[in-house]
Amino acid sequence: MAVGIILIINGVIMLINPSIIWFITESWKSNDFAEPSILYIWSTRFGGIISTLLGIVWIVKYFRSKK
Repeated sequence: MAVGIILIINGVIMLINPSIIWFITESWKSNDFAEPSILYIWSTRFGGIISTLLGIVWIVKYFRSKK
């Protein structure tokens, strides 16, 4: 169940503010401190949707297996 919660938290962060993910993972690669591209923002948001859905499925499966 903890994995599902982590996936949901990660997914929501990716959806709400993908710039945080860019800052953590990609900003050190840039010398001019550029902003993330539009493609990066949209692909991160898409990953956030997938991560959130997987987290929900994980939690639902966890509770269904407890019956």
